[in-house]
Amino acid sequence: MRTFRSTALALAVLASACKGGPTPAPATPPPAIAPAEPVRLTLVGTNDFHGWVMPHRATLPDGQKVEEGGAALFASYVARLREDNPGGVLLVDGGDLFQGTLASNLVEGAIVVDVYNLLGYAAVAIGNHEFDYGPVGPEPVARRPDEDPLGALKARVAQAKFPFLSANVREKDGRHPAWLGNDGTTVVTVKGVKVGLLGLSTLSTPQTTNPVNVAGLKFQPLADAAREAARSLREQGAEVVVAVAHAGGKCTDLANPRDTSGCERDDGEIYAVVESLPPGAVDAVVAGHTHQPMGHFFGDVPVIETTGLARSFGVVDLFVDPVTHRVLPGRTRIQAAIPVCGAVDATRKTCDARLLKDAKDVRLVPATFMGQPVTPDARVQALVAPAEARVEEEQRRPVGVEVQARMPQVYEGESALGNLIADAMREVARADVAVMNAGGIRADLPQGPLTFGKLYEVLPFDNTLAVLELSADELRRFLSLAYGGRKGVFAISGLEVTLGACPGPERFQGVTLPGGKPLKAKGTYRVAVPDFLLRGGDGVGPLTSTLPRERINLLQGQDLREVLVEYGRAHGNALKPPALGRVRLTKAEEPCADAKR
Repeated sequence: MRTFRSTALALAVLASACKGGPTPAPATPPPAIAPAEPVRLTLVGTNDFHGWVMPHRATLPDGQKVEEGGAALFASYVARLREDNPGGVLLVDGGDLFQGTLASNLVEGAIVVDVYNLLGYAAVAIGNHEFDYGPVGPEPVARRPDEDPLGALKARVAQAKFPFLSANVREKDGRHPAWLGNDGTTVVTVKGVKVGLLGLSTLSTPQTTNPVNVAGLKFQPLADAAREAARSLREQGAEVVVAVAHAGGKCTDLANPRDTSGCERDDGEIYAVVESLPPGAVDAVVAGHTHQPMGHFFGDVPVIETTGLARSFGVVDLFVDPVTHRVLPGRTRIQAAIPVCGAVDATRKTCDARLLKDAKDVRLVPATFMGQPVTPDARVQALVAPAEARVEEEQRRPVGVEVQARMPQVYEGESALGNLIADAMREVARADVAVMNAGGIRADLPQGPLTFGKLYEVLPFDNTLAVLELSADELRRFLSLAYGGRKGVFAISGLEVTLGACPGPERFQGVTLPGGKPLKAKGTYRVAVPDFLLRGGDGVGPLTSTLPRERINLLQGQDLREVLVEYGRAHGNALKPPALGRVRLTKAEEPCADAKR
């Protein structure tokens, strides 16, 4: 009976349902899962630091003091970026870390590596000036069999907590240098993304450092090395590939990063590298060497570079798709040449003394970055303090010579400062003529009592005086190589030259003695030069390498700083600007493409 009643009840319920009665509500579907957001990587790039762990300091005409750049202030900017993107910042450098300041040169770059270790750099490219120090110790080149011409650089590589990278620097047998500890690449993980870094070094390295220091190395074509390195990194699982290159260009108009029409293509190594790479091989480039601003897309590849000397830095934000694990080019953002300032002029928003020195009504206010004030990092200040104290002591040391008038550095033209240095070289060496390369002069010579610090800024390289015995034809060829190599306008003494207005191989047009007298057909000239030129620097090697030893004289290792001081003391303890007129530039029929430094 119980079974019958249960069955009847079930049938009644079924019948009720068939007559349109209420039905149970359907189950609620699960909520849709939102797609994962792309991973943001913040690439921070510096280049051509040249030892500037301390800020550039200047006093304006109204007495206000301004500071620009320096490691402690830059650290504050990096800290803001790391707060904005925790764990997502990648800090790299495009090379030329060391040469250029007393703070760095007194310890062969050790203070720079200490600072970079503290700031947390992921990798740096090897620049041409990384080779300048030669062996460990005061000598800029190895003079004994037991001295290693790469000794100082190897010491810095061992000291660093980050790799020095160059995929195109090889031993003579083609192998990657074992002392680097890498093949020019490295892989790091940032926010779970595998990032491959590859380094490149300019092909001009043997001409822009002391050639004897790199005689045991060879420099392969950059584009070939970059392609191979990028392919290798992708095979290792790199989802993002960044090139850190000591090779650059120049794009002065930073207003529109997608417009490269203003980029000067002549003699810019980085253009050929980027444009030769297969699409997607490299996702970003931090460039260097030319000391020129860049913040542009070449295709989908962002390229950043600054004027160097720790005055500014660049930022590229890359967004990585969490599904494809590739960069989303349309999301990439560039911030180019961000100035490093603790205080800025309220109107002009700059701390660059070169821009403020002639400005009226300068009012300095605290600088901000990403909505926060910028203050020097105390840890970096403490690290740099001993070096700064030593430098200040050296900088204040008088050398017993008075500079009668300010003499500015000029790279692409004749200058009183270049003429002065050439005159000093000629007189001290008792030579007939003298030739000084423009790239060896690195700062203006200020008016007033000359201190060792100011002298060092003008002539920071440890170049020594040498004398070559050259025939008239050899002298003409030497000058043709010097002026034709896109290395600026060389200073001369005891000669007058005629140059084409535009840089290039055919620039040199003729040379005479002062007053237009022709060179003597027979006999030789004693030509005073820095040993950098003797050893083939700045492209004159095809001539100097052919000279027999008996026509070369290194003058007891006397460096050019000592030469200039000796010359001043011999002339009443004064340095006066010589007259111009030794270099005549012809008029250009068409506009010139600027030469790159």
